[in-house]
Amino acid sequence: MVFMQIIIGGITRLTGSGLSITKWEIVTGTFPPTNEAQWEEEFLLYQETPQYKMINQGMSMSQFKFIYFWEYFHRLWARTMGIVFLLPFLYFWRKGAIDLVLMKRLGITVLLAAIVAAFGWIMVASGLIERPWVNAYKLTMHLLLALILISYLFYTIYHVFNKTEAVKDKESKKWLHVVLIVLVIQIMLGGMMSGMKAALMYPTWPDMYGEWVPGVLLSADQWRAENFVMYDLNQFMPALVQFLHRMTGYVLFALIVLFALRKTQFTRIARGSFWMLSIALIQVVLGVFTLIQSKGTIPVDLGVYHQGGAIILLLTVLYTRFSVK
Repeated sequence: MVFMQIIIGGITRLTGSGLSITKWEIVTGTFPPTNEAQWEEEFLLYQETPQYKMINQGMSMSQFKFIYFWEYFHRLWARTMGIVFLLPFLYFWRKGAIDLVLMKRLGITVLLAAIVAAFGWIMVASGLIERPWVNAYKLTMHLLLALILISYLFYTIYHVFNKTEAVKDKESKKWLHVVLIVLVIQIMLGGMMSGMKAALMYPTWPDMYGEWVPGVLLSADQWRAENFVMYDLNQFMPALVQFLHRMTGYVLFALIVLFALRKTQFTRIARGSFWMLSIALIQVVLGVFTLIQSKGTIPVDLGVYHQGGAIILLLTVLYTRFSVK
């Protein structure tokens, strides 16, 4: 469900739906508008946002209902996760089936989930004042917090179900740490790609409209603080983010290939390296196809597949890392 929440969040972002609900009501927000008067009220609130005034002026009610659905579904899924967690937790706690270590880990999981939810609203609020989109940096932080949540939950699951003792392999441990760091950086760059719609600027591969390094990045005048902050008013940051996302992707793929080519006597590590390589190859293909299809608009299906593949790759790397002492 956490994995699907990240996927739904990606759809919400790519369809421009994230700002359609302008209030954060934890209890009453569980219920969507049920009549025309309530829909009109929600639509009027959205019409006061910069996104409507600057981008979606003249939007029809049916179009508004489409973007409202995805943001509502994103929030409803989060609430449903809370119930799906709470009811079995109370049952197993009453049965005495949760030991102290697991209780502590589940408590940390709940805390992380609350932080992700709170930051989600901070992210949405950033697009309701001046800019017509949520802040790309805050969106990336929201994604990073979600990665921490799903990683810690996966860590908890692994130690509950996997009773096989981890193997000692210092060399693999070092390799996997490097791969994990580069992978997290790459996913964060992917979040910034989405937040800045950077794919639209250079939808070509392997070059970037005939250049290997965009000319805007070679101009010293462009390396100004305001270009990093007001990224939506210039070409510099989208070009920089896409260039870094490409280069980091190449480095990550090379690291995984080199790790997979190493001979290891431990079956679980060897199996993990095979899956890492397979998923990384799929990710490269998906990334290229998403990029070259981003002419005018970013293809939602390819973008979501690419994001989902990144999460699967992260969990595969973590599984292999947990197998090593």
